Order: sequence, then C-alpha cells, then structure tokens
Amino acid sequence: MVTAGKRAAIYARVSTTNHGQDVGLQTRDLEDFCQRNGLTIANTYVDEGVSGRKARRPQLDRLMADAKKRAFDVVVAWKLDRFGRSVIDLHRLVKELMGYDVAFVSLRESIDLTTPAGRAFFGMMAVFAEFEADVIAERVKAGLRNTKANGTRLGRPRTKTTPELVAEIQRAKPKLARKKLTYRALGERLGVSPNTVWKLAHQDGQ
Repeated sequence: MVTAGKRAAIYARVSTTNHGQDVGLQTRDLEDFCQRNGLTIANTYVDEGVSGRKARRPQLDRLMADAKKRAFDVVVAWKLDRFGRSVIDLHRLVKELMGYDVAFVSLRESIDLTTPAGRAFFGMMAVFAEFEADVIAERVKAGLRNTKANGTRLGRPRTKTTPELVAEIQRAKPKLARKKLTYRALGERLGVSPNTVWKLAHQDGQ
C-alpha cells in the first residue's frame, strides 16, 4: 500500500463540460484520498473537455513528462478509464510510470500497484493488452483481405501518365538539371509526386 509521506500527482479528466460532468467531483475524492493516506499533493493535472479517444491529452502528457523527472512518487487517478483510452493504452502508461519508479493508484477500483494484488492486476492487464492488440491486428488483416477480395487496389492510387504530362516534364529537364527547378516544385505544379517527376524525367535513360 502507498505509504505516508510520498509525493502524489492527481489526475482527473472529463470528456465534456456541458453535460453535468464535474471534474471537481474527481479532484475532491482524490484530494481526500491523499489526505487520509498522508500523501503530499505535488501537482494536480486536469484535462477538461478532452475525450479519452483523443491521442493527445495535454495535462496527461505533462504528467508523464514530470514523472520522468521524478517530480512525484505516485499517480492517483479517479478511475482507470479516466487515465487510459484502452487496455493497451493503460498498460503502456502504467508500465512507463513503473519504469520511472512511480507508483499508480486507481481510486474507484481500489487498485494500488504497490501491493501484491495490484501487481497481479498489472500482470493480467498485460495479458489483456496483448489480446486487445491481437484482436485489432486481426481486424485490420480481415479488412485488407476483404478489400482485396472486392477488387479494390490497396495503397496509394497510381498517377495516370499522359503524353502531356511527360512532355511537360521533359521540357523542364534542363532546369531540373541546372537545379533551377526542384522535382518537388514541379510536382506540385503538375499535381504529381516528386518521385513521379523523377521517373518521367529519366524514363529515356538520360
């Protein structure tokens, strides 16, 4: 169990601020937990109006940066789903904290990774994270197989080569050779990639 005298960082998040979600409910519970357990609150990190599905959560990013600096000893979150977007994300974040020798506590689920039960839970989390990753990978593979079976070409669409396009690039070859024009600039002008410009400029082997 987290021992008294440790420095704590509390993290709270609400997705919206106009549907009755009050981040104060979370922070009050977290502050009360720290007080009851003799933890000193080093900092409070709150993401308001930030969906858990978003990759970037500014205050969580700041918390992880501070954890790397060992600005606190334990992170206390209100619930697991407030901290991680998915099992994979949650496992990654907690594993990163443990690498910095920072403990993790989830208040509502009564999970404390400094205890044997908490460490056992983390082991189970790793298993579920791997399972979730395998399910996602299989869905992606199934989607690709289905797309291919339906005759849809995978990858970037091929540029349609026209005589006019080839002629325009061939006319620009002297400027390209003298570096008075770049492949990128010509490609942007013609609506093709720099790689396409290079290939068509050198297709005669010169």
